[in-house]
Amino acid sequence: MCLTEIVRAMTYVINQGMAMYWGTSRWTAMEIMEAYSVARQFNLIPPVCEQAEYHLFQREKVEVQLPELYHKIGKESLLSSWVGAMTWSPLACGIITGKYENGIPESSRASMKSYQWLREKIVSEDGRKQQGKLKDLNHIAEKLGCTLPQLAVAWCLRNEGVSSVLLGTSNPEQLTENLGAIQVLPKMTSHVVSEIDHILGNRPYSKKDYRS
Repeated sequence: MCLTEIVRAMTYVINQGMAMYWGTSRWTAMEIMEAYSVARQFNLIPPVCEQAEYHLFQREKVEVQLPELYHKIGKESLLSSWVGAMTWSPLACGIITGKYENGIPESSRASMKSYQWLREKIVSEDGRKQQGKLKDLNHIAEKLGCTLPQLAVAWCLRNEGVSSVLLGTSNPEQLTENLGAIQVLPKMTSHVVSEIDHILGNRPYSKKDYRS
């Protein structure tokens, strides 16, 4: 894709009053950086957020790549425009709900032909390891008086670099349950987060962390 054309087109859309802002979705840090460079060079409007996958088992982009990008572009130039990360799939396509703990239910998404990739992911060795970690995380959820999905969503919300978490639910009951994560958020202390990190064992580190 030609990023210059995209930035020009989005600037036109905003200047015509058809939108107030624009953002990116599943772009690499390099592509976002290029979009900002184009916007600076031609006095155009840069994107205000990146929509990225973020959950307990998918962390590096939101926790390392985007913060490094923020620092690289320059804090002052972003203060008036950059919103942050608009994250999606906080429950990893339902994996974190625990529904796949004992296999793949017939009515689940992973049972559908079009979601064979999800099925393969669940039954893989990594998928089985994730199910084991979810059992341990469920103990933390019980101590906090919440469900595993609520813990997972609250964990996403506790990240200061996350401006919003997009929920995908199948019914009103699931939506109500997920929204309950707001009540869990104050309980996400540094101790609880450390416990979760210890169980997951997948905390990403930046090059700066390794140097220090």
